[in-house]
Amino acid sequence: MAAEAVEAVFREERGLLLASLVRRFGDLDLAEEVTSEAIEAALRHWPAQGVPDRPGAWLLTTARRRAVDRLRRDQAYAARLAVLQADAERAEAVAPVADIAAIGELPDDRLQLFFTCAHPALAAEDRTALTLRCLAGLTTPEVARAFLVPTATMAQRIVRAKKKIREARIPFRVPGPDELPERLPGVLQVVYSVFTEGYAASSGPRLQRLDLAEEAIRLARILHRLLPAERESAGLLALLLLVHARRDARTGPEGEPVLLEDQDRGRWDRPMIEEGRALVVRALTGGPAGPYGVQAAIAALHDEAAEVAATDWPQIVALYDVLLTLTSSPVVALNRAVAVAMRDGPGAGLALLDALAGEPRLRAYPPYAVARGDLLGRLGRDGEAAEAYREALELAGTEPERAALRRKLGE
Repeated sequence: MAAEAVEAVFREERGLLLASLVRRFGDLDLAEEVTSEAIEAALRHWPAQGVPDRPGAWLLTTARRRAVDRLRRDQAYAARLAVLQADAERAEAVAPVADIAAIGELPDDRLQLFFTCAHPALAAEDRTALTLRCLAGLTTPEVARAFLVPTATMAQRIVRAKKKIREARIPFRVPGPDELPERLPGVLQVVYSVFTEGYAASSGPRLQRLDLAEEAIRLARILHRLLPAERESAGLLALLLLVHARRDARTGPEGEPVLLEDQDRGRWDRPMIEEGRALVVRALTGGPAGPYGVQAAIAALHDEAAEVAATDWPQIVALYDVLLTLTSSPVVALNRAVAVAMRDGPGAGLALLDALAGEPRLRAYPPYAVARGDLLGRLGRDGEAAEAYREALELAGTEPERAALRRKLGE
């Protein structure tokens, strides 16, 4: 029972715990180490003493004590942190944290560090990967899945980002208002990646991790409230709401995935859909559309249709064409191919999927193999469809996905 409680606290509190420690001590490696030590201490003490009323506070106090003890023992470590603190103070003298009042104080330590780790000195993919792993609490395999790269590659990328922070002596501080627009895209990407892992878990017993999805929505709301003039923050929040509105209909009684075309649309969250639709208008008004605004518009068209047959597939394909001009993501190309199949027939969609066969980032992406299997099955090419489903089964990370694919193969 204590182990389950620790795991629950870890999922709920780890990001806040780590962010608080980084803000206090200015060192990410130290914060990670003492966070892990505090979790280990909880596993030792809670079975005998019981889970405290405020487990997060217990973990934070324990981790702080471990950090102070380590600094007392390690003079070189303490000296390095003193240098980092001096750098931070000099930076704040140039761009005071108080300037953040122009948009309102960032109310969440994690969100503050999301902006910190979006520092331009780090490569775009490195800073997003680091933030997802250390601050959003995703495992390295989960982050690798978000980037469609091998786990070993992602581990190297995270180590490289940490090394860059140390060597460049990047201060952990809230950026000034003039820096926020430059760093906002990276933060939006992190929040979206957290939501994606919640929407479709990369591993585990459940298809969805609602805690992650709802945490991403909470952070997106904060961003939109703090930066109301940023249309892409409105677009991201709209996208998350419009997709999350289908959560109750996405799984069956046994937790199995339910395809969009088979979902009971009466179970969709209509107030959430209406809120998302209003935000889409804001995201698409006043200038060229951004990628989150376009994706939100696509999600709105799905949510507005009473049934799959009533979906405006020509408009969805047109929006995917716009999205491809904004991003070269192979996942976008995959989704566009599926939409073309709904508009023009499975043969047209399969031709587009086959043209993506050489894309390395799709080779380990289960939805690509599933989409091929579905279109091949619709064309009556059952043997090829079965082979595609077998490939997807080998790649699937959650048990509900594997069970659904085994059923398809049985059929």
